[in-house]
Amino acid sequence: MKLGRLKEIDVKKVWMHEQYDFSKWLSSEENIKELGNILNLSLVDVETEKFVGTYRCDIICKDELTGKTVLIENQLEKTNHDHLGKIITYASGLDASVVVWVVSSVKEEHASAIEWLNKHTDDDLSFFLIELHAYTIGDSMPAPMFKVIEQPNDFSKKAKSMAKSPELNLSQTKRLEFWNRFNDVLEERGKPFNKRKATTDHWYSVAIGSSECHISIDLVNREHKIRVGLWISDNKELYDYLFTNKQEIEQIANIKLSWDRLDDKKASLVCTYINGLDFNKQENYEELMNKVIDTILVLRKAFAQFIKG
Repeated sequence: MKLGRLKEIDVKKVWMHEQYDFSKWLSSEENIKELGNILNLSLVDVETEKFVGTYRCDIICKDELTGKTVLIENQLEKTNHDHLGKIITYASGLDASVVVWVVSSVKEEHASAIEWLNKHTDDDLSFFLIELHAYTIGDSMPAPMFKVIEQPNDFSKKAKSMAKSPELNLSQTKRLEFWNRFNDVLEERGKPFNKRKATTDHWYSVAIGSSECHISIDLVNREHKIRVGLWISDNKELYDYLFTNKQEIEQIANIKLSWDRLDDKKASLVCTYINGLDFNKQENYEELMNKVIDTILVLRKAFAQFIKG
């Protein structure tokens, strides 16, 4: 078999102008989604060239699940002190929680600076330093590649946070262990959806392409089951619309769902349950986690045509 060879090309030959070419390309739905996959974020509400005082940042958006503001600063050249100062200034002016610096080449001192920022900030602020590369194979079209150089160390941040908090109780410890193992299984399956940071919470959220709702995984250990369902934050009209299409949704998912409008609350829930959870008997964890992932995938497919972004 004859194989081609990857040839790296200058990114400035692909995107001639940082603002008009690269920022425009990156802010498109397809490409911002790809960047989000690398960051484990679902990026929505994308704006370009937003003013921060007398300056303009390249891209500002939000993470769909957490609502956190994400700042993206592009630099189609080597990192420099000027842009390092800009990202901090922009992040402050826009109250950003996630800062992404995309460059063509990283100097060691700037990689160290981003690493230092991640070590000395808490969970509410994260910095990513990403190199942009472009490759061809023979006469092919150029293909972009994002290479993560620096990113938050969630383990060390979590440890630091826990050190400042009261000692975890047994349930919190078990939940943290479950979500860490769940993320491992998700990675092994090629990340069919973005993983979230493991926490001590009993829930885990998965984006579905709309800010109105998301899929939630809830650990109900006292009842030895896992609840997987669509959580609609505050939109009874959306729930009612979905309910009118109940038969078709359940047919697509091939699951009999529990529908709860929750009239005494803002939220509504459509869910199913997976039995067998027991924090003290973990032999079936991998099986349970795969069932959860499979259920999420069929629910996303079933609801997709009825939910607008």
